[in-house]
Amino acid sequence: MSGGAHIVVVDDDEDVRSTVAEYLTRNGFAVTECDGGDALRCVMSARPIDLALLDINMPGDDGLTLAREIRGSGDAGIIMLTAKSDDIDRIVGLEIGADDYITKPFNPRELLARIKAVLRRARASTGGEAPATMGREVQMGTCRLNLDSRKLYRADGSEMPLTAMEFDLLATFAAHPGRVLSRDQLLDLAHNKEIEPFDRSIDIRITRIRRKIEADPAKPQAIKTVRGAGYVYTPGGASAG
Repeated sequence: MSGGAHIVVVDDDEDVRSTVAEYLTRNGFAVTECDGGDALRCVMSARPIDLALLDINMPGDDGLTLAREIRGSGDAGIIMLTAKSDDIDRIVGLEIGADDYITKPFNPRELLARIKAVLRRARASTGGEAPATMGREVQMGTCRLNLDSRKLYRADGSEMPLTAMEFDLLATFAAHPGRVLSRDQLLDLAHNKEIEPFDRSIDIRITRIRRKIEADPAKPQAIKTVRGAGYVYTPGGASAG
């Protein structure tokens, strides 16, 4: 099990990043995409990471340089993900602290197995401590909701401000995926009685939430309106369609 581990995919190829990120997200990981060193540093300053997938050949800071930085700042796992298969690159990558090395093209299932192996070794060496994300996370539109820290994170890893009521509503949706919830049910399940279910207050809050998590708030895909019934959360509804 991934246990909500936070993985950064660092690659200047957008297609590779998105493909890997989508696959890992489906397998329960919290994933952040980075197009290079600056984006990676921004993510690491905002929240801890458990493992980095690093391409070696990138403009600006290459993967070897970033691996040195990551290894110098903590115990996050490192897997070099690259088209280069030269022995010298493999040796240098391992010498500077990479945990594993896999060449493109690769089998996603093999990559997943290697990631899990690195995370298992990391947890064993720290006495089985929880992942750096420190809690369970679920995908909510374009964002990740951490149910234990009560925080919402954008795709780039930065935190999205969230009110207590907004968190309660998101957590309620996360606990009931695919189920149509009326305003009464939402208020009851969110344990919030300060809002009258028949006024527009809850609709306004849903509108504000959509502005935070939907790719296109005007065409919501994660939290949809069911006319005359209420709202429904659709896992995987991260983009407008």
